Amino acid sequence: MVALARPRPWSLAAGLLLALAGEALRLWASGHIEKTRALATGGPYAHTRNPLYLGSTLMAAGIAVAAASPWAAVAAAAYFLAFYPAVIREESAFLASRFGAEYAAWAGAVPAFLPRARPAGPRGTRFSWPRVRANREWRTAAAVPLALLLLWARARWLPS
Repeated sequence: MVALARPRPWSLAAGLLLALAGEALRLWASGHIEKTRALATGGPYAHTRNPLYLGSTLMAAGIAVAAASPWAAVAAAAYFLAFYPAVIREESAFLASRFGAEYAAWAGAVPAFLPRARPAGPRGTRFSWPRVRANREWRTAAAVPLALLLLWARARWLPS
């Protein structure tokens, strides 16, 4: 992305907003999941079954916007289109086998990726900051400023 980037002040600002929206979604989702122990159905999981992946997609889109390069956008889109559909299918199969009827009821009411406006399905989980810490979301949160810093440095010191 950095090599393909041609960032401008406007693209860095717009990309930052989109990437922060993605990270906010990931933080909200991380506060609801207890990996493999319970099915997360509250908060963002009442809008989409995969808010972490949706948040990551928004973050990548933000970085691509910040890069201000159609080639960077194509690279990001290709990556997500190549890997996310298979990962989402595998995760769905795992959750269906692990949580059975509970998963089936939730999956029947909540879309896999693109969120619904109104929450649906069971909402059995509540947000918890200790869960965010346990899920180590700080690692992803650190990626946004680091990526934007690299793009800013690219704009500042390397010719376009």
